[in-house]
Amino acid sequence: MAAKWTPESWREHKGIQMPVYRDAQALGAVEAQLSQFPPLVFAGEARSLKGELAKVVAGESFLLQGGDCAESFAEFHPNNIRDTFRVLLQMAVVLTFASKLPIVKVGRMAGQFAKPRSADTETIGGVELPSYRGDNVNDIAFTAEAREPDASRMIRAYNQSAATLNLVRAFSTGGYASLDRVHGWMLDFMGRSPWAAKFEAMADQIGQALDFMRACGLSPETVPQLGGTSFYTSHEALLLPYEQALTRQDSLTGDWYDTSAHMLWIGDRTRFEGSAHVEYLRGIGNPIGMKCGPSLEPDALIRLLDVLNPSREAGRITLITRYGHDKIEAGLPRLVRAVLREGHPVVWSCDPMHGNVIKAANGYKTRPFDRILAEVRGFFAVHRAEGSFGGGIHAEMTGQNVTECTGGAVAITDEGLADRYHTHCDPRLNAAQSLELAFLLAEMLNEELKERRAAA
Repeated sequence: MAAKWTPESWREHKGIQMPVYRDAQALGAVEAQLSQFPPLVFAGEARSLKGELAKVVAGESFLLQGGDCAESFAEFHPNNIRDTFRVLLQMAVVLTFASKLPIVKVGRMAGQFAKPRSADTETIGGVELPSYRGDNVNDIAFTAEAREPDASRMIRAYNQSAATLNLVRAFSTGGYASLDRVHGWMLDFMGRSPWAAKFEAMADQIGQALDFMRACGLSPETVPQLGGTSFYTSHEALLLPYEQALTRQDSLTGDWYDTSAHMLWIGDRTRFEGSAHVEYLRGIGNPIGMKCGPSLEPDALIRLLDVLNPSREAGRITLITRYGHDKIEAGLPRLVRAVLREGHPVVWSCDPMHGNVIKAANGYKTRPFDRILAEVRGFFAVHRAEGSFGGGIHAEMTGQNVTECTGGAVAITDEGLADRYHTHCDPRLNAAQSLELAFLLAEMLNEELKERRAAA
């Protein structure tokens, strides 16, 4: 890895979007305690994900990354974890069935707590308090006591992440993810979505194919790929004291890994040159992502890639674009051309959520489904035009029946947002909207693959 890097060398660089803890002694005690806790993931698993992402770089797989905007202590429940996991399984099987490509499944879970904010404080009714920065930092309640950063929350976040990861591992390898159960992944409340019927028809076809394979001697019991799936975790590496405390040196390779998740990413606000977050991420062996928005210039991107991936290792870097539906076709080509020109191997993934937040007439933050879809279409259009591979989607979604994003076949209106608006931060796609996005995304991916094959 890079010279002169240590797990704590980020402390010598400019760090933003992190809380200021008044009790430095309490913070140090929490960091020391976390550093003695078992790793949540293992270096070998992170290397396996990097290998799978290298296949995405080559156009041989597709990345599906999704989950909560911000996990919370209040909504921590096995049913919520299960339902988000099963929707991701649905989305993956739709994409696999349509594209005939393996889908790399990465959840925004088991660690996605900390959130960047546009301002350090917020004012309500003339009262100014520190901004809510995620449940591992402070509480969403608008009181001075709740908004005070509390280092002990990192311990609770670790424990919740460990429990979430334990359940997800059981789901992915214990039979729940078996293709024999594909009909059982449909959530009851999704019945009114027209896409539910399409999914059931596809599940029938999968069932028929499994019956044929079983007659040939192949079944989920004898072929592991049919009876389970690989599933990885990810979150934004924002709260660096937490990440450093969970950084471990691999006994096999001697390299350092962040064992809080398989994949970490750096946000659009913290990916500037010389930042503490760039310094930390450049030294870990995990695959890493980087959000790329309209403010990122091509030359700055290349310099960051040179720092974060100097050996140009395929699968190491995922560039997650977040422009907005009306900016992506004008802004993205400049980045794509620069990366192609310099020969950096990257996964290109589309985050159609963060650039499309609007405020509804009733005051709720929302994301219109048609704008989300328009950004995805623009993403694929750019990559077709530039001869690169649009290889991933990064969505904030949930398996719950929430009403946070307007539109889609379920036709959530501005007036309907208040019905079940539960997010702790930004609006998420619900299960029905996520499935609809998967089917429409599959059509776009199929079109891209057809053009690639024709060009080849």
